[in-house]
Amino acid sequence: MADKKNAALQAVKGMNDILPPSVPRTEKLPDSAIWAWFETTVRRVLHNYGYQYLLTPIVEPTALFVRGLGEVTDIVEKEMYSFTDSMNGDKLTLRPEATAGIVRAMVEHNALYNGPLRIWTMGPMFRHERPQKGRYRQFNQLDVEALGFAGPDVDAEMILMVRSLWRELGLIVGQHVRLEINSLGQPDERKAHRDALIRHFEQHADKLDEDGKRRLHSNPLRILDTKNPAMQAVVEAAPKLMDFLGEASLAHFNAVRKVLDAAGLEYRVNTRLVRGMDYYNLTVFEWVTDHLGSQGTVCGGGRYDGLIEQLGGKPAPAVGFGLGIERLLLLLQELAVPVPSSAPVAYAVIPSEATVAQAMVVIEALRNTGVSVLMHAGGGSMKSQFKRADASGARFALIFGDDEVARGEVSLKSLRDAAVPQRGLRLDDAATWAAELLAA
Repeated sequence: MADKKNAALQAVKGMNDILPPSVPRTEKLPDSAIWAWFETTVRRVLHNYGYQYLLTPIVEPTALFVRGLGEVTDIVEKEMYSFTDSMNGDKLTLRPEATAGIVRAMVEHNALYNGPLRIWTMGPMFRHERPQKGRYRQFNQLDVEALGFAGPDVDAEMILMVRSLWRELGLIVGQHVRLEINSLGQPDERKAHRDALIRHFEQHADKLDEDGKRRLHSNPLRILDTKNPAMQAVVEAAPKLMDFLGEASLAHFNAVRKVLDAAGLEYRVNTRLVRGMDYYNLTVFEWVTDHLGSQGTVCGGGRYDGLIEQLGGKPAPAVGFGLGIERLLLLLQELAVPVPSSAPVAYAVIPSEATVAQAMVVIEALRNTGVSVLMHAGGGSMKSQFKRADASGARFALIFGDDEVARGEVSLKSLRDAAVPQRGLRLDDAATWAAELLAA
């Protein structure tokens, strides 16, 4: 009988390790190098639009999500990781999404006292659902919010900002991803539409699946989002929310469209587009792709003007979006989008213990000028060290051999172009030839 006490432990199902490129992976998951590149790109794009970074706790009071997301949403009903704190009895939940926690933080710290804010965060979220490609129980999300802005101009700017992110990541709008938009109007308009939906679906109750029947009186709008082919005809015939929108809601939506049209951004008005959370109103949008199977949405968001007041703050408008990072990185892999290499510029080959000290002085000088150098450690033959140097992806090998160091030199060997001759460089002049390595 196997000794379970000493058996190797594994990660929780649906919660994955993000490993360096050099570590073999059994699943087709993004490695840490593409993650780092994505995060750097996000920071650059959001900085260009004036967004500030913040962090909120992973654990929040369960009541926050019940109040913010709605008791009859799938997330609250069956996906949240909730528990009772054994120390004080508090009911707590691992955050299933970021917006509610951000709004809680804004209310708690009176963050809008001095005016509107553009903010963003990035980190892990948790939902207990069946793991599948691009959808995990611990997943990471980029979340961007503009708080205190009422106009359609910020809605449009946020959509254009996502387009800028796609451009920086190498995704082509219209070919790799496309935009769908809709308006959910205001609560009174949605109520009138909701009543019409209930009447429509009651007349076709025999066509509804069990999930549709369960949602009929609690959240009929979500029936429109069904993926069940047998329900598509009855869904297509259902009343459209756009027909219930008043003059102000239509004007807001048309103003968003006017900006997108002027910016040359193609989109589709999808009158069946809804969001999974109860707090959305007016503009909603999704960026979708055909390259990830049924999991087509890579980014979704919209306006939620009532949530801040709902969570105890002074009434204030808001708009934002969330982007599933794993799903997006899988899309980049699927499309073979070029990603900058994470390999070092140079690999330091040190065949003799006698040259280690001098080698490290030179290596530190190179690093201080911005040259990334991976130093071989632990000894070994020249052959084994060159094998490691080649596997590292470095463009050059710096050879700190006894003879070279005795001459006050280090040998520079190209690992990617055999036609480039090997040559010696002065040990005491690293700062000068560092620029050459960076430019190569």
